[in-house]
Parts: sequence; structure tokens; C-alpha cells
Amino acid sequence: MQSPLPWAASGGVEVHAPSGSQCIYCLGSRALCGRRQCPILLRYSKLQPVVRLRLEDRMVMNGASPPGVFVGRIGYPKVGVGPLVPPFFGDTSIMDKPESWWSIDLDKLVEYRSSLVRGIFRVDVHNPWGAGRLFELTQEMAMASQPADASLEFSKPVKARIILDEDAQPFGPYGLVEKLEAGSIKVNRVIEKAYYDEDLKASEAVYYAYSAGVPVSSIQKALSAAVFGVGKRRRLVPTRWSITAVDSVLAERMIEKIREYPEAGEHMVYESQHIDNKFIVLIIPGKWSYEFIEMFHPGSVWNIAGGEGVAIGSDYEDAEGRTTYARIGGCYYAARLAVAEHLKRVKRQAAVLVLREAGPGYLLPAGVWLVRENVRKALASKPVCFGTLEAALTYAAKRLRTPWRMVLRESRLLRNIRERRRITEYLKEE
Repeated sequence: MQSPLPWAASGGVEVHAPSGSQCIYCLGSRALCGRRQCPILLRYSKLQPVVRLRLEDRMVMNGASPPGVFVGRIGYPKVGVGPLVPPFFGDTSIMDKPESWWSIDLDKLVEYRSSLVRGIFRVDVHNPWGAGRLFELTQEMAMASQPADASLEFSKPVKARIILDEDAQPFGPYGLVEKLEAGSIKVNRVIEKAYYDEDLKASEAVYYAYSAGVPVSSIQKALSAAVFGVGKRRRLVPTRWSITAVDSVLAERMIEKIREYPEAGEHMVYESQHIDNKFIVLIIPGKWSYEFIEMFHPGSVWNIAGGEGVAIGSDYEDAEGRTTYARIGGCYYAARLAVAEHLKRVKRQAAVLVLREAGPGYLLPAGVWLVRENVRKALASKPVCFGTLEAALTYAAKRLRTPWRMVLRESRLLRNIRERRRITEYLKEE
């Protein structure tokens, strides 16, 4: 069908519509999803600086990588790999550092992600070194501690891709790299030390770097780029997988120690909010257990056609931990890492319930960093304390737009706590 918008025919933009997507019938002009702002047009507006470049300018890209690298997962084990480079120089570090995104809005986030051009070359995850200098420089950039000047030459003009799907995260233009050059790259010394230790397991390298103060986002890049691991067993890890792997490895290590700590002494409620996402964290005296519940209101991501209903999902683990991957994906592990960091810091164990409520201002998925950094921010604030569980739950219920009965119906953690309480009270009566 012919698009009513000029950008759909632009030579620098590819338009893809998954089967069944209503976006192809709208293209931002008819508001079929009912949102106040079209996420597709938001993406396009941030891609324009690259799309407007002259054809010859889209064959060569010069700029300062934040640093950033990307490892794809499509076609695994043969995947697209390469550096992320914006078409300008300067201090670009914030563009690929989620720990610094707490104060930015959705527009600025999309601008950052859309400005990073992905230089791609294809390799086998088991032997990326076969790409020679292309991979060597990309791996060095994954180890960098500050922006690195780079020049990319492409086999064809760089293109921007807009996927007509409300679930697609924003990302920048891409191009097949023929040549990559880089200026002086200052590598992180801690990561470099782990790189040269070929007897150090990847999980141990991850925890070593974290304990030395390396940001989680930097560790995720290094793991993704085959920097960690034992000798010839090192391999590339798709970016999406490496993010969750690092969150999971770090939390599991901390939880082993947390199970030995005394229980928290009171009920505490923490709160934070960002990009129309509200997070409430309840710390409940007891043995270690954890649950993450997310609620999406109509008009928000993953609930476009929700009518008047709230979409809700959750996952849970008890003191024994879990052996299967969480159904709700990486957000579960991102929040759990933030929780584990807090409990390790205060040297207490507890039952922890994390509630996430997304409103219609959350137009498109920002990534699991939003969960990790919000829960971190909440737990760094001063809590509201209560003497009883019921008082804490009553307070939390008032802080949400979602009917509290939905939370009670969904929460396995709260059901278990109440069941144990009833058994204890029964035994006392006996």
C-alpha cells in the first residue's frame, strides 16, 4: 500500500511491518492505537539526522564511539557484530551508559539510541577472530573506558530501519562494514586483566570486574564481545543475552551470601518513578524470597489493545532459588540484581516484592536497564517503615493505579507469607 507519509519512501529508511501489525494501516496518521503520541513517528524524528546525510556521507562514518558494541542474535551461531558509532565526535559516553540515564526523558533516550550507527560484519560466535582486524578493534572498543574515535567504511550506504511494531526497541541505522579504523583506545585495566587471564571462568571474571567497581553496562559489553572466559572456550554472546547473563550471575553470587544474613527487622516500602513507570519495592521480614510483578495500563507498551484492562504478569523464587528462566524475561533479573545489591549492602535477608506499573506515557520498550536503575534508585532512597505487613500493603496499594485485588490475586509471595502465618497462628493455639 502507498504510505501517506513521505518517510516511508525515503531512500535512507527501510520500513518493516510484522504480520498482523496495525501500524501498517496507520503509519502514524490515523492514531489507530489510541495513543497521544505515535512511537513510530518518534523513532523517525530521531533518525532524521542520519537519514538526511548525503549518499556519499552514508558510505563513511566518523565519530566517537561511547564506547559501544553490538552482537546480534539473528542467524545464531553466525551473527552480526560491530561497533556503535554516532556521526560526530566529543564526549559521547552517556549514549551507551544506562547508569547515566536516570534523569533523561523518553525523547532523549530515543535520540541517543537512534544516533548510534551499527557497523555490522558477520562472524561465527565460536570463532569471531576469523574476521581479523575488524573483530580485534571491535573487541578493544568493548574493553574501552572512555569514548574512542573511529572511522567506518561501508560496502553500501547506511540505512535506517523502522519496524512497524510497538514492541520493537529503538535502534540506530546500520551498514555492512568493510573497513574499521580507530584512534587511541584506553582500555579499562580491570577488564584488561581479566582478558589476559585465560584460566579465569567467565562468571568469575564478571564478578571480579563488578567487585572492582566496573559498571554493569561495561561488564555486559565485555562478556558480549568474548573478552571473558577460559582460553579457546571464549565466544561471542548476543547483546540481549549478555545483559541478562550478567544480571543473573551477579545476583546469584550475592544471594548465596544474603541467605546467611539475619532477617530484616521491619516492613519497608521504597518507591521511584521514570518515563511513566512507577516502581514500588516492599521489604518484608523473613527468609529470602523474591517476586517481580509488572502491570501495563492501556496505551502502554504490551497493552495497546487492552481496552480498560490492565495487563499483569509475574514470576517468583523462594529460598531455594529457581532452575528455569523467568517467564517475564530480563526485567525479572534486572530488578533482582538491584534487590540483591541492597540486601548485601545492609547485610539482611528478606522477602522482597517488586511492583512495576507502566502508564500510557511509556510508548515503546526502553530496555531492562529501566527496571534495574529504577529499583536501584528506589532502594537508595529513604523508605517508609511499618510495624505490620498489612499496614505496608495498605500504603503500597494507595501508591498504585492498579486495583490492589489484582496484585493480591497475582502474588505468589504474599499468598505464601499469609499461608505460613496462618499455620504459625494455628500451632500457637494448639
